[in-house]
Amino acid sequence: MFRPIRRKDRTISEEAAKELLRKERRGVLAVNGDDGYPYAFPINYLYDAQANKIYFHGSKAGHKVDVLKHSDKVCFAVYGNEHIDAAQAWAPYVQSAVAFGRCSLVDDLEQASEGVRHMARKHYPNDEEIDKVITQSAKGMFLYVMDIEHLTGKQIQEK
Repeated sequence: MFRPIRRKDRTISEEAAKELLRKERRGVLAVNGDDGYPYAFPINYLYDAQANKIYFHGSKAGHKVDVLKHSDKVCFAVYGNEHIDAAQAWAPYVQSAVAFGRCSLVDDLEQASEGVRHMARKHYPNDEEIDKVITQSAKGMFLYVMDIEHLTGKQIQEK
């Protein structure tokens, strides 16, 4: 069902792709948008390796909510781990991970708030700041979960 990476020599291991998902803070989620146009947008997220899921939050209204109600198939991409080989210092290597799956809404407000709290620990300095944000916006916020069906990773040299 999913295409393999064409350039096998650029493939990184599944474990390396999972580590990239765990480490990075932001990625791009792509959905099936209006009138057949793709819609991709940056998000903060949390990767749960044990459950093989990606969590993110959003408001209860808007383009993202509408398109996810229509089609739950999504694609999520992150990139990072840029490093330079001393032999070619002008051309860095970059890794990327691309996950395909289905996205659903966490309906239970208490479960959603706890999920957002857990996700926010990756981005906020302390629980006090997290509690402030959740108190202010919990009623207008959704928690989404992406069940990963397929994950690939690769490394390229930008030259």
